[in-house]
Amino acid sequence: MAAAVARKHALVTGSTSGIGRGIATALAAARYDITLNGFGNPDDIAALHKELETFYGVKVRYSNADMSKPAEIKTMIEQAIADGGLDVLVNNAGVQHVSRVEDFADDAWDRVISINLSSAFHTSKHALPHFQAKGWGRIVNIASVHGHIGSTNKAAYVAAKHGIVGLTKVLALENANQGITANAICPGWVLTPLVKEQIEARAAKNGTTVEHETNALLGEKQPMLKFTTPEKIGATVVFLCSDAADTITGSSLTVDGGWTAQ
Repeated sequence: MAAAVARKHALVTGSTSGIGRGIATALAAARYDITLNGFGNPDDIAALHKELETFYGVKVRYSNADMSKPAEIKTMIEQAIADGGLDVLVNNAGVQHVSRVEDFADDAWDRVISINLSSAFHTSKHALPHFQAKGWGRIVNIASVHGHIGSTNKAAYVAAKHGIVGLTKVLALENANQGITANAICPGWVLTPLVKEQIEARAAKNGTTVEHETNALLGEKQPMLKFTTPEKIGATVVFLCSDAADTITGSSLTVDGGWTAQ
């Protein structure tokens, strides 16, 4: 009788809600064991943990490591490797702060840079020796259209996302012949629960419809008046981890409804 093929293990930072949750779900559906990471209501996190295990039949772990703290990141990666190995690292954790540069609080700048950019450096640094030793690994960094273009009042976010795109290129070059790929996904507007709430609030405030406010919001930047969803970002991650993508590395794949084509 043939031995069972071991499942691969994916760690997704910031995966208890939004885009990260969509990515973790897509990877679980593709039969990856999952390490979840992020903050939130403990009952909601426990429910997600159970849902992924029950529905997809995969093993799920949870780490509450703070992505602004390098020591906690190191421990998280070491635990993931010790618990059956690590194959896929998805750096998704992120925060936002909006302000003009002259008014931008120093601690807000430091927090955005540490979580949106530095955390991806620290996770990759500690995962790479494991990937290199076995000759296989996938790093997927969730960047943004703001990894390619700027917007006012988002100095730290734009700087971090440009940095993620650059870090991705270096990771790809340094590991080009070691069975390891590194790529960035750069979404435009993604319909997360938070964005949905914002649209509904705009409609209530302006006395308009959700459809009107959706088109107005998207039309400010995107030629295509259609949201990407967390599930679609998840499917893109699954593709980048597949054999079909084994020569795609160092790329920054825009999923943005034509935003950066203008």
